[in-house]
Amino acid sequence: MIRCEEINLVAVQVSNTSLTDGYCWAHFLWFGKSKLANSWRCSNISLAIYFTELPNITIWQARNSKLLEMLQSGPGCATNPTSPLERSDIRAKREKKESRAITSIACVMAASDSDGAGDGDGHRRFDVIVVGAGIMGSCAAYAAASRGARVLLLERFDRLHVRGSSHGESRGTRSTYAKAYYAPMLRLARRLWDEAQAEAGDRVLTPTPQLDLGPRDDPALLAAVRNGGATVVGEGSAWPGAGVFRVPDGWMAAASELGGVIQATKAVKMFQDLASKKGAVVKDRTEVIDVTKRDGSILVKTKSGEEFHGAKSIITVGAWTSKLVRSVTGMDLPVQPWHSLLCYWKAKPGRERELTPEASFPTFGSYSDPIIYGTPSMEFPGLIKIAMHGGSPCDPDSRRGDMTTDDDAALVEPVSRWIRDFMPDHIDTVERPLKAVPCMYSMTPDEDFVMDFLGGDFGKDVVVGAGFSGHGFKMAPAVGRILAEMAMDGEAGTAVGAGLELGYFSIDRFVDNPKGNLKGS
Repeated sequence: MIRCEEINLVAVQVSNTSLTDGYCWAHFLWFGKSKLANSWRCSNISLAIYFTELPNITIWQARNSKLLEMLQSGPGCATNPTSPLERSDIRAKREKKESRAITSIACVMAASDSDGAGDGDGHRRFDVIVVGAGIMGSCAAYAAASRGARVLLLERFDRLHVRGSSHGESRGTRSTYAKAYYAPMLRLARRLWDEAQAEAGDRVLTPTPQLDLGPRDDPALLAAVRNGGATVVGEGSAWPGAGVFRVPDGWMAAASELGGVIQATKAVKMFQDLASKKGAVVKDRTEVIDVTKRDGSILVKTKSGEEFHGAKSIITVGAWTSKLVRSVTGMDLPVQPWHSLLCYWKAKPGRERELTPEASFPTFGSYSDPIIYGTPSMEFPGLIKIAMHGGSPCDPDSRRGDMTTDDDAALVEPVSRWIRDFMPDHIDTVERPLKAVPCMYSMTPDEDFVMDFLGGDFGKDVVVGAGFSGHGFKMAPAVGRILAEMAMDGEAGTAVGAGLELGYFSIDRFVDNPKGNLKGS
């Protein structure tokens, strides 16, 4: 064992365990204020690096950057690397001694030519290149890699960043949708969540009840109850949230057992890790600026000048979709980024436990104007997430992903009023939300997804998944499977088998009607 006191890093003896791709694991422990989480897959070397898990995954990025600085300045490290460090930029060298101890760490450029098949000119070739490593791209990469494809997953920012729509500690899931064509996707997604968790040996989805509230004559609520198999509950009966919610005269409540809370950042990491274990290459800090078709394959160019070749490509860049698609094809895809806000409110003293999953408190939605939704108290003790479905148009490149804005009062005050009307005995609204986390929606005019071939010169070689409109996270495993099948097979057999009609998610729906599926609106 070699102790590097200057960087507070202890290098432990290397195990001889080989992975399926020929790598071994070298275990390190960083003695700092918290432990660092991530599994870095290194290319063209015999060692990979693993760090123990953070208590709070949302501070991963800051802790990771700090550790990289420490590694750069430590003994045996390159002090002037030739390019910014990537997650896979750490190469561990070992002596040819029987002890097999780590003796030095060097910073190297990521993604050597052995990542994918080389073409003799230094270009990297893959079966599928996924652009955008949020939840949708990560699920698509996992689905493609699960079928044996050589997959490259590219992310313009850091892994697990907070600039888009896939970060944070919670997303709600439910079965109650007013639009019946989502029902097959919801059922498929729930099954795929279970399968992925079983494969990972971890849990990112906590099942809870679901409660829907709204006027008795609200057509959207009535359709959601019918499509989701929910049961209308009455006064005097036991139902999730009874004793917490005040249901006004003329309103109704409907309960279902198919709610749940998904740990968002942890879920993204789970799918990226599963994809990596199946051979996918995950490369962050790599901004794609062009996608073209050349000599029968897809050429992906990055801002740093790298080029990657793929038989197929999947574009899942969230709020940046319209910009990238416009620059690549000239098409104006109607996906508008919105700035939104996730608000966390303080439970009144003595009420904290009533709002937890352990007390069977539900995920919930209120079919009012505006729509209000919430999840049980999980991620921050004593706080509960209650927010408004909506936001204001924004430019993702001029928005600070970690800051709130002066316009956020419009996203807070309606929620505060709703809490005073519906949960006055349990939630404190005097001090406003104690925590507010900015997020982005990628809105389409009809709030339905886009899952389609890009068409034109690309034909069926490039698939786009976008416009998830603030309600797509729960369906990500199904979306990823569908996008991967569309790219690899030219059709989505899983969608057909599940009874899902993909026509509702086509780009062509906007050709004759700018409002898409809102026919006659």
